[in-house]
Amino acid sequence: MGKQLGFFADTEELDRPDLNKCPDCLCFFESDTCPLCGKLCPMEMRAGLRKAQKKKRPKRASNYRPFIPWYHSWWFILIMMFVSPFSIAGIVLLITSPYRKGIKILFAVLMVLYALFSSYGILFLNTISNLWNEPVDRSLSREEYVAACKEITAEELFRAPTQYEESFVSLSLQVKHRVVNADEYYSGEYAVYYVCTDATGEFTVLIRDCMKEQRKFIPGDTIRIYGEGANVEIFFDRDGNEWEGSVVNAAFIDLIG
Repeated sequence: MGKQLGFFADTEELDRPDLNKCPDCLCFFESDTCPLCGKLCPMEMRAGLRKAQKKKRPKRASNYRPFIPWYHSWWFILIMMFVSPFSIAGIVLLITSPYRKGIKILFAVLMVLYALFSSYGILFLNTISNLWNEPVDRSLSREEYVAACKEITAEELFRAPTQYEESFVSLSLQVKHRVVNADEYYSGEYAVYYVCTDATGEFTVLIRDCMKEQRKFIPGDTIRIYGEGANVEIFFDRDGNEWEGSVVNAAFIDLIG
């Protein structure tokens, strides 16, 4: 027995392209007039002339939630990124998470901005800056570097530190203390300074150890420095003590006594 005519097209599965359709009642029929309202079927709604119905994508239930592993949860990704903004693990978790691409990009941009304006970002930028800007010229051999240095005294450097900034200088001093710049210790490679004085003990110079050789000097050593002037610097060591003085970035240091 065939399907009864005059049924409503309330679902896509009931569409009958072989029958006429009433635009008001949305029912199908074989005759020229609708069996429900009696109106004549317009030409565009007749069988063979009616446009095919587009299939709609089934809607997802509002209470449906896909399963997300705990390591892809936002709280865990946030912890990973905030503990270390440049953590490879945090980046990998963000990329492999099932969230939409736009959300990932937005979250990554926010984390980069946070890193740049946080202490982590400042330390990172300082580290990059130190890598790009070597404190001493590495293109010269030891012989060429020593020959380019102008011999000066601690008094000359103390009285005119800007005059010798970025200039090749050489001077003899006595070591008084070995201190570590707290800021450079956490953000840079060259953090060790030697607090030195001239023979009279009147003028103090800070010698920044930029040598590639693994050498250490102790209080009482008399040393010969070959380096580049770096103006005046003020910093705190890891014990909170403040140090100030004219700085020489030492490329080579010789123990002479």
